[in-house]
Amino acid sequence: MADEDFVEFAQATVGRLRDAAFLMCRDWHLAQDLTQTTLAKVYANWRRVRRADDPHAYARKILLRCMIDQQRRRSSRELAMSAPPERGEEHPAELRMTLLEAVATLPLRDRAIIVLRYWDDLSVETTAEVVGVSTAVVKSQSMRSLNRLRELLGETRSELFAEERH
Repeated sequence: MADEDFVEFAQATVGRLRDAAFLMCRDWHLAQDLTQTTLAKVYANWRRVRRADDPHAYARKILLRCMIDQQRRRSSRELAMSAPPERGEEHPAELRMTLLEAVATLPLRDRAIIVLRYWDDLSVETTAEVVGVSTAVVKSQSMRSLNRLRELLGETRSELFAEERH
């Protein structure tokens, strides 16, 4: 019975976990590995996890910890963003790649906050709990990160971040 519950949980969350992992690391293979590691850790603690108020929040927290561990093991090389492309009409896929490149320049914690707040659509409180910081840190880092993204993307793309949520 517990295994069936876990399989149902895993099937319902694997896509969102993998997408969030990709947005944080920008590598599909690594995102898949992080997702599998997360699900393995959730399964190992499934009896306790399934009784939690929000097993999905627990899984997101484990995913973030796995990502941090991976970053620590990796060399300290940074993903550098090249100069923004020429202004003009951009294909949506090109805009998405430009946005992903800009998000990748943020420090890991800031990247996680942006992904959790604006991709997973989590509240400030839930994001703070997952990342392990105060709500004030989530608010201030969200503001700073969005401002940094605006700078990187320039005036023509800043409309992507015109409406901040609080």
